[in-house]
Amino acid sequence: MVITETRVEIPQTVITESEEVETTISEPEEVVEVAVSNNEPEEVVEVIEEVSNFNHDAFDSILKKYVSREGNVNYSGIKSNWGSLRAYIASLGQSLPTATWSQEEKLSYWMNAYNAMTIDLILRNYPLESIKDIKDPWDQRFWKLGNKWYNLNEIEHEILRKMGDARIHFGINCASFSCPPLLNEAFRPSKVDAQLDMLSRKFINDPTRNTITSDRVEVSKIFTWFAKDFKTDGSLIDFLNRYSTTSISENARVRYRDYDWTLNK
Repeated sequence: MVITETRVEIPQTVITESEEVETTISEPEEVVEVAVSNNEPEEVVEVIEEVSNFNHDAFDSILKKYVSREGNVNYSGIKSNWGSLRAYIASLGQSLPTATWSQEEKLSYWMNAYNAMTIDLILRNYPLESIKDIKDPWDQRFWKLGNKWYNLNEIEHEILRKMGDARIHFGINCASFSCPPLLNEAFRPSKVDAQLDMLSRKFINDPTRNTITSDRVEVSKIFTWFAKDFKTDGSLIDFLNRYSTTSISENARVRYRDYDWTLNK
């Protein structure tokens, strides 16, 4: 039997820390076909691997190293390696999503961008006790993607919320204790749906952020600030019941907790 193999070389991006960071994004490899011959008529076997339009490995490494499983962020540690974070953000600017990208690729790109930029915003003002110590934090335009300067408000309200998935509110992080905890890994197109489901269940059932009983719930102000997003397929109670481990009555009383803006460190 003669087996012909085609080896796929995965492009690597070399990142250099400096004041001006340039990042090269390689084009995705084509799907490779492997031909198998055993003196029978040749049969073509397709080797299918997920190929994403953007590689989030650099941000994934930062999150795994400096963010705990509970979502606490070691800002001092990230600041000691700040160039890596800025290089990742610079690489985002070299490969903006296009119409050909899948919903999962776009969600992963923009949620990772939001979280990376939020960390960068904190580091620009660190040390501090709260993101609210920064003047107009969500309106600062520090980040250039392509030919445009972005702020956090624009990414959240004009891009992510318009994608029609309320779970994004559990994926993006405002660097505060009452926010859904920052995930200690990057979002990936292949598992972003599972990641958002996990984060939704984790946040809704977290007694430090929400209190849920069958006839009364006291929940985060996220659910009133973005009420429209959580009511696209029913009531707020309907949404909560998809993820809550406690079944909530449709007539349950709903109250909203005060928001703790203390830095998530």
